[in-house]
Amino acid sequence: MPDTPHLISLNDACRLTSLSRTAINRWRGLGKFPKAVPLGDKRVAFVRAEVEDWIVARIADRNREVA
Repeated sequence: MPDTPHLISLNDACRLTSLSRTAINRWRGLGKFPKAVPLGDKRVAFVRAEVEDWIVARIADRNREVA
């Protein structure tokens, strides 16, 4: 099902972004990282497409600063 969101763990989000868990949680606290999807007792996941969009936005920000 191509329209079904794909969830990834916090560890996977760390691997995709090259950020630590602490850094991602700091960005989350500031409202500057995609919102987590609660899965249960102290377990969260992220929508992979939202994390990928966040990465693309960081690259776009970098390119605007250079220009």
